[in-house]
Amino acid sequence: MLKIVLGLLAFIALLPLGILFAFRGKNHSQFDHPRPVPKDGSDKETAQHYAIVRLVLKDRADTPKLDRKATLHHMRETMDQRGLSYEINARIVPVAVDDIEGEWVIAGNADPKRRVLYIHGGAYMVGSPQSHRLITSRMSAHTNAAVLVVDYRLMPENSRLAGVEDCQKAYCWVLENGPDGESDADALIVAGDSSGGNIALSIAAWARDAKLKSADAIVVFSPQTDLTLASPSLVANVDSDIMQGASFGPIVKAPRFVGLGFSFLMHRINPKRSIVSPLLGDLSGLPPTLVQVSGVEMFLDDANRYVNKANAQGSTAVLQVWPFAMHVWQAFQIPEADEAFEAVEMFIATQTAVETQDNVTIDGS
Repeated sequence: MLKIVLGLLAFIALLPLGILFAFRGKNHSQFDHPRPVPKDGSDKETAQHYAIVRLVLKDRADTPKLDRKATLHHMRETMDQRGLSYEINARIVPVAVDDIEGEWVIAGNADPKRRVLYIHGGAYMVGSPQSHRLITSRMSAHTNAAVLVVDYRLMPENSRLAGVEDCQKAYCWVLENGPDGESDADALIVAGDSSGGNIALSIAAWARDAKLKSADAIVVFSPQTDLTLASPSLVANVDSDIMQGASFGPIVKAPRFVGLGFSFLMHRINPKRSIVSPLLGDLSGLPPTLVQVSGVEMFLDDANRYVNKANAQGSTAVLQVWPFAMHVWQAFQIPEADEAFEAVEMFIATQTAVETQDNVTIDGS
């Protein structure tokens, strides 16, 4: 009996070390510098942003106390309803990408041979094409492209890799299919927000390794890039991140082995694998990438480390920081979102020959 007790105690004592050894990725602190510089003219909060912040906090306070399954259903339903409540200037065309449901979002100025594959966020567990129509309609207008959004498989009903595989399938499909049927894409942009930004960055590296046609550009909003939870801002910005601090904070504040174990159990994959932690992979030979992030959100250093490493390894990556904005502020009708999409338009115009909103042709050569 004593041997069993001693063995159990030894197992408990060694378990944290085993988790750290198995799941902790390579130290990337050398990519904490240079530090991000706030975007010019973005240092003042508008009244509209402040009102949205108050609304988010009120919604959280009013969230009903439900069991886990009911809470997830409520979150998904609420997110979809909010997305459908916006009036958008785009045409919605349902589409099936093999067995994956999705939709085309097509602004009036969109060229069907210019395409965006947009991967919605939602912590890998919520979100849909419907929840993100404000973002995707604006993306279509500002890139002059038809936007494809797929309803990829979500956790916890499915594994983390199932959703990634759906988005990989959509990438291959959109290269050869547009809103008018089969045709090659003249230009392709891959974009996403938060967890969708994670998948977008993962797909960029996967397409390179699979020797597929490369996207012309990548655009991501507030992406998570490291599931090993090593970025300093995950803890430093817990209290200032109104979108994620309350739910994600306890995990990152816990001992490191606890967070790593949670990440493994939640995603059902080793968090240091680059397919789910794009920061930890090879970032050379990637398409030009624009990353927008808030200076007060938990994913600030995920974004900064990714951009610094990508540039160090020879890719071109640009980081734009709004010093006070909330996580994925581009999803709201506020002046800060207007600024963000104007910056997206300028970035995309430098990567592809495109007629901008003002009908001025910019050649990216």
